Amino acid sequence: MKNLRRKTLAAASAVTLGVGLAVTGGLTPAASAAGPDTTFLVLAPQGAKTDKAAARVAAAKGTVVASYDQIGVLVVRSTNPAFATDVAGAGVDSVASTAGLGSALDEGETVEVSAAEPANTTADPTKEPLFGQQWDMPMIDVPQAHAVNAGNAGVVVGVLDSGISSSHPDLASQIAKNKSTSCIGGVSDTTEAAWNPTTSDHGTHVAGTIAAAVNGVGVTGVAPGVKVAAVKVVNDDGYIYPEAAVCGFMWAAEQGMQVTNNSYYIDPWQLNCRNDARQRPVWKAVQRALRYSQGKGVLHVASAGNSNWDLAHKITDTGSPNNGTPEERENLTNSCLILPGEAPGVVTVSAVGPTGQKSYYSSYGQGVVEVTAPGGDTRFRTRGASSTPSDGILSTTYNTTTKTNGWGYKQGTSMSSPHAAGVAALAVSAHPGMTPGQLSAFLGNTTEAIACPGGVYNPVPLIAAGPNAYDATCSGGKRNGFYGSGMVNAYNVVR
Repeated sequence: MKNLRRKTLAAASAVTLGVGLAVTGGLTPAASAAGPDTTFLVLAPQGAKTDKAAARVAAAKGTVVASYDQIGVLVVRSTNPAFATDVAGAGVDSVASTAGLGSALDEGETVEVSAAEPANTTADPTKEPLFGQQWDMPMIDVPQAHAVNAGNAGVVVGVLDSGISSSHPDLASQIAKNKSTSCIGGVSDTTEAAWNPTTSDHGTHVAGTIAAAVNGVGVTGVAPGVKVAAVKVVNDDGYIYPEAAVCGFMWAAEQGMQVTNNSYYIDPWQLNCRNDARQRPVWKAVQRALRYSQGKGVLHVASAGNSNWDLAHKITDTGSPNNGTPEERENLTNSCLILPGEAPGVVTVSAVGPTGQKSYYSSYGQGVVEVTAPGGDTRFRTRGASSTPSDGILSTTYNTTTKTNGWGYKQGTSMSSPHAAGVAALAVSAHPGMTPGQLSAFLGNTTEAIACPGGVYNPVPLIAAGPNAYDATCSGGKRNGFYGSGMVNAYNVVR
């Protein structure tokens, strides 16, 4: 068992969701005194419709703002302080209040660069002005892949994140605007302003890695021939809530997307415990949305996290929740998972740096990590003493202060996940008709295996956190805890 603390990491994704209490019992008189306007997830029993639950919501002085009858989940607003108690009863499986329990996206630092003068438009990604700084693309054989298949415009990757800049010169032609939306509050808003970024360029950076255009400007994406859809789930204060995540998965399903990228985790506790009454309703709601979307043909790709945790073994979490005073939770078992990364059917991605070895921050775990991809490692050159920004991932950015588009470096498993999502988009472009399960297996079967390093692995012993702060031990053979089946490979999925 390892006792691990949450690490702060510049530009690593740390979007989280909160959870309320599961309650049961009979309907009681609603309180007369109004409380704060609060959002709830109300779940009908598995397989049941939401009509009985909706009736109980109304009786408990709540208002349904979004109904996902396909999965038996309602998004509700109420000022009744006793709503969670009053709504319980026949037709209601559980209820979760999401008030005040979201956690902020750890945006970290974006290191911006100046684009060179645009070259002549070319179909060769190596001719993009900033391609020489994209060490990540040759690592997964993107140029070779583009010579065969750069992606099909009928393939859409949903970017569940902080929005995508629709005016960015590397992305303007790449966005499926008719499939983009904001899911803030759990309700879809398809206006273009709603799904553009407001306080974070995280989603814009992710989108560029997936599908930045080969247009003689800036950078190239892994799959520039496909489209990305902005599915905004991070609000103006930088928070994501459960209702937004459920909305995002359901939107992807109903819009016919083939892949989604999810560079975040769910819950202010980084590990969501299914056996905890406080957390189980959110787990159930998210799981229902994931299963439904998978049934509609959507493959979900997610980041493994940036805490250097061995997710396959018991963990003592002393850094959660990250939206309040941390509590120590000891001996957390496999009933406590990172969501959505460890949910069934989701492809979980670890990160490597320019050496092709595990990034110092990347979480890992035998049987948890499916594949690995470039995510950046800005500390390996100095053994942790200082940062080298160009060893991060270069992609598209949007400065939310100056309202200008640009390019810049970030690092994290937030950056490795979209590389894998882009490769998955190339795979389904070259081999249409695969189910999510088939696509996931194909992605894993076409990787390039990476062997475990021997002994205790720690490329950053000089980091300020201490010489052993990022110790990690890899287990397994050809398929192992650091890299899963290996590095995703764009050429292997299209040839």
